[in-house]
Amino acid sequence: MQLRPEQLGPQLDKPLAPLYLVHGDEPLLVIEAADAIRAAARKQGFTEREVLVAGAGFRWDDLFLAAGNLSLFGEAKVIDLRIPSGKPGREGSEALQRYIKTLGPGMVTLITLPELDWQVKKSTWVTALSAAGVAIECNAPPLARLPQWLAERLARQQQTAPRAALDFIAAHVEGNLLAAHQEIQKLGLLCPPGEISLAQIEAAVLNVARYDVSDLREAVKARDTVRAVRTLEGLKSEDAAPPLVLWALATEARSASVPSRMAALLHAAKIDRIIKGLARGDLWDEFLQLALRLTRTRNA
Repeated sequence: MQLRPEQLGPQLDKPLAPLYLVHGDEPLLVIEAADAIRAAARKQGFTEREVLVAGAGFRWDDLFLAAGNLSLFGEAKVIDLRIPSGKPGREGSEALQRYIKTLGPGMVTLITLPELDWQVKKSTWVTALSAAGVAIECNAPPLARLPQWLAERLARQQQTAPRAALDFIAAHVEGNLLAAHQEIQKLGLLCPPGEISLAQIEAAVLNVARYDVSDLREAVKARDTVRAVRTLEGLKSEDAAPPLVLWALATEARSASVPSRMAALLHAAKIDRIIKGLARGDLWDEFLQLALRLTRTRNA
């Protein structure tokens, strides 16, 4: 059985499958899926757990020994097998295919792996494991869906946010779900249930940096060229997320009531292409040129 991460919860309310295979390109989702399976196992009476890490020098006989070493008290057991490389080798793949024939009551096997390439996904051992239990592929959502993913996470803690605020967080984390998860948790601690405004989210997300994009926006609004340049230099030195810097400048470009507004927006679009690798250019020099364009419009 193949499941997406969001489909796992309802499945775990039922009697557990004998085997779960969890893999994907997003470590946060892999960790959460594995944690959910272990929690469900404890709830259903699987009180023992044995962890095996199939790294260099791992003896595959240990997997069979762990499965055969059941508790003297008859307690149900979880075999927690982790394959960090995602490639068990010939010996491991053969051992895993033999292992699934030993699956029985009183034991749940959880196998976690990193992202698997298309060749490994079609391998005999992965196909056999998927057929013997439940496979969950935990990949990061597309960037276009990240704001919706953030909204779903906020909803878990009885919070909502306008689309502009969700876009702000998405730009800040640059597709890093672990960073996004941490920001959502922070909002849960700092803000009460209900809707969180863009201003609240900006304050919560940016309050750890010496330089932040709110300073850049204020400098641009005030047409303070010196402050804007200084803030950009600080953001660059702190490895600020380029999409977030662009978001700040583009926001001010859209709100600017000056003749060069369209030129500024076209400049922002060019920077967006550079960030995405679709155009060439010195990214931070382009940021500087756009900031200068926006702060000097009053005198243009």
